[in-house]
Amino acid sequence: MRVLVTGTEGYLGSLLAPLLMARGHDVVGVDTGFYKEGWLFRGTDRSAYTLDKDIRALDAADLEGVDAIVHMAELSNDPVGELSPTITYEINHQGSVRLAQLAKEQGITRFIYTSSCSVYGVASGTVDEGSPVDPQTAYAECKAMVERDVGALAGDDFSPTFLRNATAFGASPRMRFDIVLNNLAGLAWTTGEIAMTSDGTPWRPLVHALDIGKAIAMALEAPRERVHGEVLNVGATEQNYRVREVAEIVGDVFTGCKVSFGEPSTDNRSYRVTFDKIRDVLPGYECDWDARRGAQQLHDVFRRIDMPAATFEYRAYTRLKQLQHLLRTRQIDEHFFWDEGRG
Repeated sequence: MRVLVTGTEGYLGSLLAPLLMARGHDVVGVDTGFYKEGWLFRGTDRSAYTLDKDIRALDAADLEGVDAIVHMAELSNDPVGELSPTITYEINHQGSVRLAQLAKEQGITRFIYTSSCSVYGVASGTVDEGSPVDPQTAYAECKAMVERDVGALAGDDFSPTFLRNATAFGASPRMRFDIVLNNLAGLAWTTGEIAMTSDGTPWRPLVHALDIGKAIAMALEAPRERVHGEVLNVGATEQNYRVREVAEIVGDVFTGCKVSFGEPSTDNRSYRVTFDKIRDVLPGYECDWDARRGAQQLHDVFRRIDMPAATFEYRAYTRLKQLQHLLRTRQIDEHFFWDEGRG
């Protein structure tokens, strides 16, 4: 299968593209290149041919010969979404829906969209795919709107699938230190201390980046009728953690790390998620990683590369810092397009 993957130079994409290639797929990537500087370690032996292009600029010629699309390339995480909500909606919502429409027009029948469990927002009890969504940020709102609007395109000639990923963690060559477990592991390694400013009581479901990749691959390879129009939470029910539990696990893995907590936070986002449906729709899907194994993986990578604090703090590993840098230096304009005269 010839698969177009958007975001191949990102945290997930740099792992997904080699995985799909190893499974025999012909992969072509698309990435605008905001995070090219953020290469932490040699974590893969192959990479996909990647178009250096913004998803908003893709046209029919770019999709020629493509059988399926995996769409991941958006402005990622809540702080980045709040940096410029207008541009977040332009890229994450309008850009994603436009790509799906273009795919349908070109006769591409399979479209995998990486959504997020953040669409659940604030929820009491445990939520599943049938629960109401309650997005609290521009990032999460866009995810919910893409599900709605791309879902409306489903028909005999177009089969979208929506994968609501839990919060990702784990080592990737294009590393991110602005997601919870990875950030705590970086603090533990570089400072020997995790001093949380909140009490860590909110719930978050976690999933390793490689287990997200496995779900995407299995959804692509499943019979079309099994995944047509489906919304699937990606993760494992037993991997719902309070944030303080994640901190304690990381502190235990990074021997000698001190862990402390603060007062209750004003951030009220908290949700527990059940992941039963994905096992029914994609028989054999199981997560290979839990938080402890992921923390140990990060510890081993940090030790192998002898990671200094300066690397952990470097802007390219934090989405918000990198985009602020590109804006400040005018490498990208106010619409987040590259300024070719400067960039």
